[in-house]
Amino acid sequence: MSAIDISRPTSAGVRVRVLVLEYGPRALLTEYGSLDDVMAAAAHVRSLHLPGVIDVVPAARTVLVHHAAGVDRDAMVDALTRFPAFERAAAPLVEIAVRYDGEDLGAVATACDLTVDEVVAVHSAAEYTAAFCGFVPGFAYLVGLDPRLHLPRRATPRPRVPSGAVAIASEYAAVYPQATPGGWHLLGTTDVALWDESQQSPALVEPGARVRFVPT
Repeated sequence: MSAIDISRPTSAGVRVRVLVLEYGPRALLTEYGSLDDVMAAAAHVRSLHLPGVIDVVPAARTVLVHHAAGVDRDAMVDALTRFPAFERAAAPLVEIAVRYDGEDLGAVATACDLTVDEVVAVHSAAEYTAAFCGFVPGFAYLVGLDPRLHLPRRATPRPRVPSGAVAIASEYAAVYPQATPGGWHLLGTTDVALWDESQQSPALVEPGARVRFVPT
């Protein structure tokens, strides 16, 4: 199969442009024009339980489908290019208790022309959706951040962000599941474990999950 560059209507009647690429003998990489299309396509492929699909990995603009040998790739391409609109309300809800004591809380308030209390209220009022995971195990990129809190990443990343730091950057919110370097703005901390290898599903927040931050 060579690269397929097509424009197709989704089941919602909206046309999307999709580029499907072979990613080695046992994977397909599909590129989309928006994060909403990525989430919709990934959720659709998972819901079909297609024979031979090993893993479905969404990213900011792509979905990687890892599959076994001898599968029906045409069925996979069809699933990746014909999908319903992503339904956020259908996903499980994860509530994360937060102490709004982050180092950057005051600076974020100033940059966004808000008070500290308003930053807390805006951040905790939103319902987020895990678009994809990456960076380190358990790190979920959450969309749904109020535009009033959209800020570019820090000009100088920190060499160490503590585990449990609740942060924002650009259009995303996230929680650092372990101590790592990072350039996001720190709003608070949580004691909730985002990654636990003793569990059958180690990630507390998986792609598609809904998330709310609850002030404590």
